[in-house]
Amino acid sequence: MTKSISCSDAGKDCGWSATAQTEEELMGKVTEHVKEEHKEIELNSESISSIKLLIKEI
Repeated sequence: MTKSISCSDAGKDCGWSATAQTEEELMGKVTEHVKEEHKEIELNSESISSIKLLIKEI
């Protein structure tokens, strides 16, 4: 099943979204986006766990 996430899922005023076949692939896209567009977010084990909770299966 395809996995999906968007910045709006996290309450951010950002139109970015992504889909992938695996959680690992999707988290790679999330990490890249956060590093480019949301430098204020520190990617640590706590924030990554919170992000993973927002992943939807479509």
